Amino acid sequence: MSPKQNQRAFRQRGVGLPLAIFIITVLALIVVTITQLQQGTAEMEIQDLQSKRAFYAAESGAQAALALLFPLDGSAGASCSISIFENTFSVAGLNGCSVSVSCSSDNLGTTTYFTLTSQGTCGSGLDQSSRIVEVRAQ
Repeated sequence: MSPKQNQRAFRQRGVGLPLAIFIITVLALIVVTITQLQQGTAEMEIQDLQSKRAFYAAESGAQAALALLFPLDGSAGASCSISIFENTFSVAGLNGCSVSVSCSSDNLGTTTYFTLTSQGTCGSGLDQSSRIVEVRAQ
């Protein structure tokens, strides 16, 4: 081996291994970061879905309580008591959600105003979400 070939081999020795370790480390950090972002996004999607379901449960409870106070057939409605309506849903979309509706009334002259406060709750533990809908009716 000539001295020039020996010098060239000496200069190239050992560069590949540190470069490979550096590239593998950078790629591993990128994969870990992407995984954490995806997990955070999935958790936010679950919370958003539970929040929407809780809103629709509260909305459904308010509508059902209004139907009890003001029946469509014109008959006398239910009285406005503290707890006018409670339900645990078993229909698709709201399965596992519950609602509790309370009622209060205010008289202004000869007019009675009803305030329905409906609280819908869906999920359990860290995934639990609750929404409140308030409706005023005359």
